[in-house]
Amino acid sequence: MGDFNLALVIVAIVVCILVFIFNIYLLVNYQHPDDINQAYFPKFVVVLGLSVSAISILMLPADVANRQACQHAIYNGACNYTLPMKYLWLVIYILDAVLVFFVIPFAMFYYEGDQDKSVWKRIKGALLWVITTAIVIGLLLGILYGLVGKVDFTVRHLSSSTTTFPSTFTAYSRNQPCIGSASHQCSAYSASTASEKTWTMHATFPEYVVALATIVGSVLFSIFGGVGIACLPLGLIFSFIRRPKAVITRSQYIKEATELGKKAKELREAADALHQEERSGSKGRKWRKNVKAVEKELLLLEDDVKALEEVYPQGEKAETSWALTVIGYLAKLVLGVLGLIVSVAWVTHIVIYLLIDPPLSAFLNEVFIKLDNLWGLLGTAAFAFFCFYLLVATIAGAMMLGLRLVFITIHPMKWGATLMNSFLFNVGLILLCSISVIQFCATAFGYYAQATAAQEIFGHTLQSLRGIKYLYKYNVFQIAFVAFAGLTFVYYIAFGWRRRKPSGRFQLSS
Repeated sequence: MGDFNLALVIVAIVVCILVFIFNIYLLVNYQHPDDINQAYFPKFVVVLGLSVSAISILMLPADVANRQACQHAIYNGACNYTLPMKYLWLVIYILDAVLVFFVIPFAMFYYEGDQDKSVWKRIKGALLWVITTAIVIGLLLGILYGLVGKVDFTVRHLSSSTTTFPSTFTAYSRNQPCIGSASHQCSAYSASTASEKTWTMHATFPEYVVALATIVGSVLFSIFGGVGIACLPLGLIFSFIRRPKAVITRSQYIKEATELGKKAKELREAADALHQEERSGSKGRKWRKNVKAVEKELLLLEDDVKALEEVYPQGEKAETSWALTVIGYLAKLVLGVLGLIVSVAWVTHIVIYLLIDPPLSAFLNEVFIKLDNLWGLLGTAAFAFFCFYLLVATIAGAMMLGLRLVFITIHPMKWGATLMNSFLFNVGLILLCSISVIQFCATAFGYYAQATAAQEIFGHTLQSLRGIKYLYKYNVFQIAFVAFAGLTFVYYIAFGWRRRKPSGRFQLSS
C-alpha cells in the first residue's frame, strides 16, 4: 500500500515537471518576435495557466489511481495514507478561478494598454479594472452564497420494527432467504411505505465558487465544445477536399498577388485610422466593432497569402515544397478521419449513457475498464486522451465562431506569431472550460470514475446545489452540446465543401 502511494506521488511530481517544461516550450515557439525579451509577467501567467489546466485534466486519472490505492484495503484507515484529492481539487480550481477572473484580465489590460503611457499608468489602469471586477464578483458571490448556497440532498427514510431476541441462537446462513415465508426478517423489510425527505446543509464556500465557475464554463463549453467536436475533424477533412489540385501559372500568381497587395494596403490605412481614433480618445462601441472587423480581415488575408504560396511554390526547392504541401493535406485527412471517429464516439456515449434513462450501455466506461485489465495505464491514457480532445475541440469551436460572429474576439494561435494578448485569451478560455470538461467527464464516465473525490465534488455536491441542480437534473448542458454538434455537422455538409473566395474591398463601418 505504501509503495503504491509513494509511486503515485513520484509519478505526479514527474508529470507536473514535464507539463511545466512542455508549456515553456510552447510559449517559446509560439510567441511573436515582438514579445521576445519582454512581457515577462504575461509569459509567467501563460505558463502557469497552461500548467494548471493540464494538471487539472490529468488529476482525474490520478484520482482514479488514488482510489485504487485503497480499494482492497484490509484495515480501517488505510485510505488516510493516500493523496488528499478533495483538497487538491479545491486548491487547483480556486487557483483556476483566480487566474481566470483576476490575474489573466490584469495581464491582458496591462499588455494591451497604450504603449505611450508610463508603466505605472498602465499598471494603475489594469488594477482599476481588476479591483472593480473583484468587488462586483465578491459581492455577487457573497450574496448568492448567503441566500442560495445550500445543498439539498434527497434521502429516503426507512424504519422497521424489532423482533424478540430468540431463546435459542441460530446462525444466519447466506442460503437462507431474506424475505418470504419462514424467513428471517431483514432490516427495514417490515417498514412502512418509504418516504423521501430533503436533507439541507450549507455548501463550503470553496465548493460554491467552483460550482459557479463550472456553470459559467459549462455555458461556454456547451457552445464552443459542441461546435468544436464537429468542426475540428470535419474542418480537417474538408480542408483536404478543398486542397489545391495543381500549381498555378506565373501570370495567375501575379494577378492574385496584386489583388492581395491592394487589400493589404486598405487594411493598413484602416488600421492607421483606428490608431488615430484611439489616440484621440474616441474608443466607443463603433471603434471596437471596426477593430474586430480589421482583425478578422487581416486573419483572412494571411490565410489567402498562405494559400497563394502553396499553389505557387518558389525557390530552388519548389518541387519539394509542393510535395510537402500534398503530404500535409494527406495528414489532415488522416487526422480528420481519426478525429471524426473520436467525435462520433463522444456524441454516441453522451446520448446512450447520459441522455437516455436508464442508460442503454456504459460504452466508453467499459472500454476504459477493459483497457485497464489489459494494462493498467491503457485505460487511464485513453481516459486522459478523451478529456484533452474535448479541450482541443472547445478551442477549435471558439476559433470557428470567432471568424463568423462579430461579437467574439478573434485570438488565433500561430507558430512563431502569437502575441501575448492572444496567448492570455486562449489560456483563460482553456482554464474556464477545463473545469467544465472535468465535471463533464466525471459525469460521462461516472461508472469508470466512481468513488473518486472528483465525483464527490462534481457529481454529488454540484448537482445538488439549490437553483443549479435542475440544469444537471434535466441534462441541459449535454442536450445543448449535442444540439450544437448536430447543427455544425449540418453546416459543414451544406457549405463545408465550398472554397472561400477572397473578400472584396474593405471599408470601416460608419
